[in-house]
Amino acid sequence: MLEIRPTCENCNKSLPNDSNQAMICTFECTFCKDCVDTIFHNVCPNCGGGFTKRPTRPSHLLEKYPVGTEIVYKPIDINLFEKLLIRFKGVEARKR
Repeated sequence: MLEIRPTCENCNKSLPNDSNQAMICTFECTFCKDCVDTIFHNVCPNCGGGFTKRPTRPSHLLEKYPVGTEIVYKPIDINLFEKLLIRFKGVEARKR
């Protein structure tokens, strides 16, 4: 089950459960759409994978299955990320 993390790992922007700006990779690294589109160019800085829109947990299940509250805030080192970006930018996420 997804944690539904509350913020962007890079800029710490709030990403509540119903946010349409939350993006995740296959390991559930969570970033806002702005960071994914303008900084990462659909390359996860942690694993090199691509991103997809994070689903919303149905409100009627939130009491039984609450969303995560732990903030994971670790802004990327742009110099380290550049190497990963050069390797994967332009490569379809499913073929990385």
